[in-house]
Amino acid sequence: MVGWSYLHLVLGFDAAVYTIHTWLDARQLRALRRAHPPKELAHLYLAPQDYASKQAYSLDSLCFGMARGAFDSALSAALLLSGFLPWSWNAVGHLLGGAHRPIAQAVLWTLLTSVLNATLGLPWSLARTFGLEARHGFNKTSPATFAMDALKSLGLGLALGPPLIAAVAFILERAGPWVALHLWAFLLAMSMVLMALYPSVIAPLFNSFTPLPQGQLREEIEALAASLHFPLTKLFVIDGSKRSAHSNAYMYGFWRNKRIVLYDTLIEQSSVPQVVAVLAHELGHWALGHTPRLLAAAQVQILGQLALFTALRASPTLASSFGFDPVTSPPFIAFVLFQYLSGPLDEALGCLNNYVTRRFEFQADAFGVAQGRAEDLKAALLVLDKENKSPPHTDPLYSAYHYSHPPLLERLRAIDAAVARGGSCAAETKKKE
Repeated sequence: MVGWSYLHLVLGFDAAVYTIHTWLDARQLRALRRAHPPKELAHLYLAPQDYASKQAYSLDSLCFGMARGAFDSALSAALLLSGFLPWSWNAVGHLLGGAHRPIAQAVLWTLLTSVLNATLGLPWSLARTFGLEARHGFNKTSPATFAMDALKSLGLGLALGPPLIAAVAFILERAGPWVALHLWAFLLAMSMVLMALYPSVIAPLFNSFTPLPQGQLREEIEALAASLHFPLTKLFVIDGSKRSAHSNAYMYGFWRNKRIVLYDTLIEQSSVPQVVAVLAHELGHWALGHTPRLLAAAQVQILGQLALFTALRASPTLASSFGFDPVTSPPFIAFVLFQYLSGPLDEALGCLNNYVTRRFEFQADAFGVAQGRAEDLKAALLVLDKENKSPPHTDPLYSAYHYSHPPLLERLRAIDAAVARGGSCAAETKKKE
């Protein structure tokens, strides 16, 4: 009985997390079914169908997520209880001739299980893209583009996955008592490499990046960047409309080589002052050091979890509780099983991270206010909210648990409060740092 304690623990954790998610979803459903929009935003819904359209999309999205969550939870429990994990591991071992080749076995097993997960998730991706998103006017992805994206993703997985998995398995085999530090250093190095490669190598495989043409928008963005001493080197427009009507903007780059990317949908849906206000917010994240602070916090979390893994990996019942042979199972299996056991910790850290990022969003908004962009920023947020059909109502507990960005009303109120304070919030925050 003791040998199954870890499995029971994981199943109990999963059931508790699913129960919490379902309870929060039910609260959000009640919020979304309200007959009227928030009073402060009622003037935005000039026609009854405007509110009904946003409400319908939000309800459909939430119900779709609930169905997917139920499926994933049931599938995870079925795989754990059926003994699929040890069975598939042993089957891969037989394919390799039965020899003790833990690194090769780890690579092949992970690839096969990843392909299985992707296959099981494919119907859900199709349903979201060509069902939910298309029904509400967002999908612009053709079947050919969807298929090409899937093939490119598969190719990237096959190119990057095996060496990364092999390296992790090798470190787990050879690092000894310092495995946490060795593995953390490797993961940190790989994350930095991928962060550098993604915008210039990986992202262009899926989207076209073209320089923003000369004109008022480019001139105002460059003037804003110069006024803040932001080392802008390139300014791109991405063809987001190729796949979706949703809009966004982001920046990337290390040190003195910063780049800004605007979705073409954002440019089409917003005025020049509104786009510049959105970028004033994004540059606020840079000026206030939010990104490096989040990266540092993430590394601390990863190192802490790896330290917990080091303490747990030697447990004689960890492998056997999931049906693996405790004698022949390599450290890689303990590492995989630890991912299941750390699920509740991941949930708690996710809530904490959302709390921090929401505070950072308020600070970045206040920074935009300090640049004299308050009204344009509010107008831009309203446009983004309308065009993306964001939920018209949000349950406070649901948003606190799930949202990395504050709901629209909270942001508008915070901007008004920052204006009332003279836009000093961002300046005070920067001074303290």
